[in-house]
Amino acid sequence: MGLTRRSGRYRVNRPSPALTVPLLVAAYRAGYFPMGIEDGEIGWFSPDPRTILPLDGMHVPRRLARVLRASRFSTTADVAFRRVMRACAEDRDEGTWITPEIHEVYGQLHERGQAHSIEVWRDGELVGGLYGVSLGGAFFGESMFHRVTAASKVALVSLAERLRARGFTLLDTQWTTPLLETFGAVEIPRDEYLVRLEAALRLDCRFMDA
Repeated sequence: MGLTRRSGRYRVNRPSPALTVPLLVAAYRAGYFPMGIEDGEIGWFSPDPRTILPLDGMHVPRRLARVLRASRFSTTADVAFRRVMRACAEDRDEGTWITPEIHEVYGQLHERGQAHSIEVWRDGELVGGLYGVSLGGAFFGESMFHRVTAASKVALVSLAERLRARGFTLLDTQWTTPLLETFGAVEIPRDEYLVRLEAALRLDCRFMDA
């Protein structure tokens, strides 16, 4: 399978079953998420440790706070979900794990109201955003992109504000990155993550207003 340096930090089930909406939802509920690997195969991942972004302890860097106060950007939710997914795939120079199969099934999940996007706009142009999956009081961040400086960071702040306002308790970011560390992301053992996930799934939260 050509496993990378992340070997030992996830579990992969083989052979890969066909990706469907029910399978995707069941996987998230069990602590797994899919990624496209070589030859179009789908790998199922459950990192240990798992990275989360504490919603109550999120740190907004000082420079970003100035950008937010300047109101150079506007944000929306679920206005351009598929455009955001395409942009996330195109934003990766080293290749993308967002395969056509993943793109299609997440699009179906969005139509069911369980996958969502945050869009960042400047002068009417989509310049950044992110998308992920929402179940109960948990949001599973999948990918984000930017076409101008700070746009993806603005999307992340907008996401966290929305989740806090609607009573979500878990923002899963899968793995740690330098960007997420600046916002206060922390790694926790997989067993602890599953306990938090179970508690969050019992909540009845709504990402979008009815």
